[in-house]
Formats: sequence, C-alpha cells, structure tokens
Amino acid sequence: MTGRRVVITGVGALTPVGKNAPEFWEGLLAGRSGVRPITHFDTDDLPTKFAGQIENYEPTDYFDRKEARRMDPVTQYGLITAEEALNDSGLDLETIDKDRVAVIVGTGIGGMITFYEQSVSLHEHGARGVNPFFIPMLIPDMPAGQISIKYGFRGPNYCAVSACATGSHNIGLAYDSIRMGQTDYALCGGTESPVWKIGVAGFSSMKALSRRNDEPEKASRPFDKDRDGFVLGEGAAMFVLESLDSAKQRGAKIYGEIVGYGFSADAHHITAPDPDGNGVKLALRNAMKMAEIRPDQIEHINMHGTSTPLGDIAETNSIKKVFGDHAYSINLNSTKSMTGHMLGAAGAAESLATVFALYHGIIPPTINQETPDPECDLNYTPNKPVERSMTYAMNNAFGFGGHNTTLVFKRFSE
Repeated sequence: MTGRRVVITGVGALTPVGKNAPEFWEGLLAGRSGVRPITHFDTDDLPTKFAGQIENYEPTDYFDRKEARRMDPVTQYGLITAEEALNDSGLDLETIDKDRVAVIVGTGIGGMITFYEQSVSLHEHGARGVNPFFIPMLIPDMPAGQISIKYGFRGPNYCAVSACATGSHNIGLAYDSIRMGQTDYALCGGTESPVWKIGVAGFSSMKALSRRNDEPEKASRPFDKDRDGFVLGEGAAMFVLESLDSAKQRGAKIYGEIVGYGFSADAHHITAPDPDGNGVKLALRNAMKMAEIRPDQIEHINMHGTSTPLGDIAETNSIKKVFGDHAYSINLNSTKSMTGHMLGAAGAAESLATVFALYHGIIPPTINQETPDPECDLNYTPNKPVERSMTYAMNNAFGFGGHNTTLVFKRFSE
C-alpha cells in the first residue's frame, strides 16, 4: 500500500434499527429486527407486505417544510447522516480548507419516490402537473451535491452508482482521494429510499423478496435453510475520512483505519451471482493485496449475505476458496438479517458495523439462524454477539450487474 494513511473520525447512520450511529450499533448488538409490516402505503395487492423501514420518520424533524418538499427522502437521509458524521468528527468547518474536502456519496437508485409521484402527476394532470424540482429531486448525484452546497465543500463531488455495492464503492473512492493526496478530508457513504409501492412491486415481480408475511421480523435469515429471499430496507450511513496526520494533529477520535479495497465484476448475469464466485474471489484477493496482509490475518467479515437461496451459497463458497481452512476461524455475519437490504446504502451501513466491531471488540450476530443449511457451514455468528479482539476485518458488498466491492478495515494503532 502506498500513499497516506486514512482514518475514520466521524460516523452517521439512519437505519431500520436505529436513527443515529449509537442507536444503530445498540440495535445490532441487541439482535433487534427492524423489519415490520409496511404502513405508509397500501400493500393489499403485493405478495410482500413488509420491509425494513425507518420508524417514525418525519422530515420536518430535520428540515423546514419548504426545504423538505424540495428533496426526495434519498437526499434527506444523506444530509441527516452527513450532519451527524461531521458533528461526530469534531472538524472545525471554519478553519479547514474546504477546497480539500471531497463529498463522494452514492445511491443505487436515486429519487424513486419522486419519480413515481411525478409520473402519476403527469398522467393525471399533464405536463403542467410536473414539479419544477422534479429533476433535481430525482438524480442520483443530488445527495452529494446538496451536502457540498450546505457546507461549502469544493473538493471532488460525485456519486458512483454500482447498485448494492454503491455505499462501499464510494467509501473506497473517497479513501483513494485522501491516500493519493488529492484531498485531506472526505464525506462518503450511501443513501437509499426504495420502500415505496413501485419499489416493492418491482423486486416482487423478480421473485427476489421474501414472502414471509406472517413473521416479517424473521424474514431476513441469511444462510438459514428456510430463507426465501431478501427484505427491502432503507436509510443511509456516512463516514468522515481524513489523513492520519490531520487526525493526530487535531487530536481527533479515531474509529479505525481503511487499508485496502478490491473492486471487480462477475461478468456473468444482470442479477444472478456467478456460482463459481470468480468476481468475488478477485475482489477479496485484491483487497488483501492492497492492504498487504495475508488471508489468515482476517478475523471478521461482514458479508453481503442477502438471504437469497443462491447468493448466500455463492458467497460462502467464495470465502472458502480464498481463505481455505482459515475460513472456519473467521467470525462472519450478515447485519442484513436485522436491517433488511438497504441497497445503495447497504455497503456503507455494513462498513460502519464492521468498523464498530473492530473498535469495540464485539461482533454483532446474524439473527434468525434456526435451521442450518448444509451448504452454508461457516461460523456466521448465530443469534448472539461475540466478543473478539481483532486487528483486521472486511466488508463485502455486491450489486446487480455483477459489481463487487470488498473493503479492508484495521483496528487503529500508531
């Protein structure tokens, strides 16, 4: 690994199991499911009637009414978590060089709710019924744009879109911008707001979602033999990254260090994972190569683990092939068992869970582990958190289109 060391000094989260980063962590350790029956639209004609939703979310708790009306929830979530991460970092925004602050924040889909509502308005009222803010509310780069506008950050500002790998992808790119000296600070992560009727209907039509309507809190069950699909989730997670020299100079709290990433493609299918896991294996190996570590140094992996019949087996097999016998010594988990699948925000939220696991020395469980699947035979940290002092951990995130991202985090030490 060449370049400057990059550390995490601020975090923010808005998720189905917690409306800020400490609540998110507490919810994960408690093994609390954030999956509930959907209440804010009619689900009578939908085969799946539940999702991982942010409970009691009111935009006017965070924004004035006029401001909230001009932003899709995907942008609102990004701004809320960015503010939390900045406050947590303790950065003095009056003294830092704002030309040297990157904002690299992604979303897998963008303003889905806005697109749906404005399409209905066009159909019912004609062209004059379309909101003049429709396009700025819709486009995927707007969370990053709005964050930079609010705080005056003039460094690199963009959104990488790689479906469910988006959150991790943007963190890796932000890491590069500091490591290579392009910037000194970065706000990065992912945000998503897909829990709307058209989103649930779209994933349902693919037969991708669980239909366990009688027990929604048990529907997300990665690696369990009785899994029947993933659970849609929403929210955002954000990091403040900075160079180690900067963090030390100002005496910042340091949660952990990013030391490598692997980006790859399956080059296989638009939605199905490569059963041989060639792209995933490449991402894992490239991440460790950049971090300059051996496979036997990895002690924890927060897996993509979506609770789909094919995906969980393919990821498990890839880990076995890369890590060999050491795979059975790694504490694996899938926090999607509690949050559902937050799509473009998933990699960011799960990276936060990985960093907290290193920082606190506790690995959150994979809940709903009831019936072992003989094809998923690794240690998925079932049902209860496990204390373990660790140095290196990974997060996996994979997206439709065959996009793969693996990040390597290190417990901070001088």
